[in-house]
Amino acid sequence: MDRAIVGIDVSKDRLDVHVLPAGEAFAVARDGEGIAALVERLGALHPHLVAIEATGGFETIVAAGLGGAGLPVVVVNPAQVRAFAQALGRRAKTDPIDAAVIARFVEATRPEPRTLPDEAVRLLADLVARRRQIVQMIAAERQREKRPTPKRVKRSIARLVAALEKELAELDGEIDSQVRGTPAWRASEDLLRSVPGVGPVVARTLLGELPELGRLDRRQIAALAGLAPWTRQSGTWKGKSFIGGGRTAVRAVLFTAALVASRYNPPLKAFRDRLVAAGKPKMVALIAVARKLLTILNAILRDQTPWAHA
Repeated sequence: MDRAIVGIDVSKDRLDVHVLPAGEAFAVARDGEGIAALVERLGALHPHLVAIEATGGFETIVAAGLGGAGLPVVVVNPAQVRAFAQALGRRAKTDPIDAAVIARFVEATRPEPRTLPDEAVRLLADLVARRRQIVQMIAAERQREKRPTPKRVKRSIARLVAALEKELAELDGEIDSQVRGTPAWRASEDLLRSVPGVGPVVARTLLGELPELGRLDRRQIAALAGLAPWTRQSGTWKGKSFIGGGRTAVRAVLFTAALVASRYNPPLKAFRDRLVAAGKPKMVALIAVARKLLTILNAILRDQTPWAHA
């Protein structure tokens, strides 16, 4: 008999659960008692996979509770689940239906469960994400400052920018304390920053938001970062490959690092120049540099060996 596969649709107040192949469906509250009851019920099934759809943070406590109980948890991409539902012709959308679709998606794709980040990694990821939000707010206010506005509004903008910059400095200090105060993270940051083009923001974003770095192969890590090319082909027709999905914040900092590395990292500069000379568009060349840089960083953490190019 096949081991059970469980799909869980997470909402603010409850969890809708669907179990395959039995087709059993039920719901529990999204609170401590509900999650404890769910752990007990699923533990008796010894499931092969328990899939939870990412829902803007509501899934975190559920994934932590189930993963902490030793259940094989995987958090799935909602866009992929929706595309799968459309392929099945499922237009109706309710929480119980969504749970069934999640279970069928995982049954078809069989993703690998991964260890959940511990509390320290989640804290670092939250701090890095908050830093990114503050930077975006400062940039938005700077843009408003450039427009013709009354002096009263300009003073308001200046006060807000000053407050945001103060908050940014405090966040940078807290992130620095987190990373430099943890020997393993300090060593990993030093390894990552040994590569020309990788600065503290890039290194700390990768540590917080891509904790799998150094633990997966190059194709898997590229897919997580959204840098794996997708090929479009049908018969004799071949469309352009493209990238997408993955962790947007990770991909963004890798593009920034790739821009710097394309100028100051000799092997990656030569790699980019060869692609451009061969007729590749500059953006395609930059994506290739970002993917190659990620592969290098993955190998450096895997082998615990710093950048040593002559």
